Amino acid sequence: MDLDGVLQSVGPRLRAMRQERGTTLAELSTTTGISVSTLSRLESGQRRPTLELLLLLARAYQVQLDELIGAPVTGDPRVHLRPVERFGMTYIPLSRRAGGLQAFKQIYPPHWPGYEPEQRVHEGYEWLYVLGGRLRLRLGPHDVVLGAGEVAEFDTRTPHAFVNPGDEPTEVLALFGPQGERMHVRARPQHHVVRA
Repeated sequence: MDLDGVLQSVGPRLRAMRQERGTTLAELSTTTGISVSTLSRLESGQRRPTLELLLLLARAYQVQLDELIGAPVTGDPRVHLRPVERFGMTYIPLSRRAGGLQAFKQIYPPHWPGYEPEQRVHEGYEWLYVLGGRLRLRLGPHDVVLGAGEVAEFDTRTPHAFVNPGDEPTEVLALFGPQGERMHVRARPQHHVVRA
C-alpha cells in the first residue's frame, strides 16, 4: 500500500477504534488534548494525521503506532492479537482492515463495571455472540441477559449499555460495522435477541 493509501485508511480506523470503545469525541479530546474539531476531521479524512497526533492517539488507545495506521506485517499473513484493556475490560482485535466490519473478542470481568452504566449511542451496527458467561444488554427500553450461545444485533444509535452480572468473566465475540452495514440480511425488527 502506498503512503497516500495508508494515510487515507487512518481515519476510518480511528473512528472504528473510538466507537468500539464507546468513547465520544469530547472524551477523547479530554484524554489526548486534541481538539474535538481536529479529531473529527482526522476521522473523516479531512485532515492528514501527523506523527504527533498519531502518538497521542496511540497512547490514548494503548496500541502500537503500527496498529493505529494499519501497517502490514511484511510476509506474515497472521493476525497478531494484541489485547487492549479499557475501562477494566479486555478487547482483542481479530481483524486489521480499516473501516468496514471489525471483529473483536471482548472479556468482561465478573460484576463489570460495578455500577449501573449510562446507555450510550454512536454510529454503527453491532452483532455479538456470547461465548461464555452472561452478558446483560440494556438496549433502549429492553433489559435482557444473554447466556452462552445467544446472539444479539442492533443499530448502535439505539441507547445501549453492557453489564456482566455474573461471578465469572464473560467472553463475547463482537462484530462492529459502519452505519447501515449489517452482518447479514433478513427482514426482522431493528433489534432483537435470538438463540443460536
